[in-house]
Amino acid sequence: MELNFHDLLLFSLVHELVKIFITGMFISFLGSLPLGTLNVAAMQLAITDGYTQAILFSLGSLLVEMIYVRVSLIGIDWIRKQEKIFKVLEWVTLLIVVALAFSSFHAALHPKSGKNIFLDSPLPRFVLGATMCAVNPVQIPFWFGWSTVLFTKKVLLPQSSHYNFYIMGIGLGTFIGNCVFIFGGQLVAQKLNTNEDILNWVIGGIFTFTALIQIWRLIFRKKDIVHKLEHPEEVTHGYEKKLTHK
Repeated sequence: MELNFHDLLLFSLVHELVKIFITGMFISFLGSLPLGTLNVAAMQLAITDGYTQAILFSLGSLLVEMIYVRVSLIGIDWIRKQEKIFKVLEWVTLLIVVALAFSSFHAALHPKSGKNIFLDSPLPRFVLGATMCAVNPVQIPFWFGWSTVLFTKKVLLPQSSHYNFYIMGIGLGTFIGNCVFIFGGQLVAQKLNTNEDILNWVIGGIFTFTALIQIWRLIFRKKDIVHKLEHPEEVTHGYEKKLTHK
């Protein structure tokens, strides 16, 4: 049976939307795999509070991330002008990472409690995840860079349908990436059995290393959020060639 013009047009549209969905999901998944504040925090919550609370935390954080991406797509010029806000948020993020590191070491030194006192917050885990993501501006230059690349390559077009499928793909990719840490952390905890304090030392070390990198970038390299927004190619690191040529 031959396809008429309407069917071909519909097929082309669906193909475009599926492509942008998969592109957003793929980039988001890979971007979620490196150790970071939010995915490591989700892993620690999975160990101390269980899968459900860690997943709620991740859903809160990815919701804010999706909102940030949507805003960046329609307000690029406005975002570039928020230099002072970004600088403040970077220092707030650094303080949060230091607090997470301290809390992890505290939990390791006090194995009876076994919980990170920072993450053991009265806030619902969904709200905690959303709040921590909201004050963490790292994802803004990441998605600004990738969106710029995708616009340049004509993979992403300034259309509502493209934006919506792109953002849905990003949300799914982030969720899958976080699940790697959530379920992987639980698996490691079960293997270590009663040696949960060892995990707290390791997680505290990860947060400390993250804080040191943040300090180095802010003070010595001057690679702040504003710099990354002005140089999006430093965020994508050439991976766009591999992605857009597949």
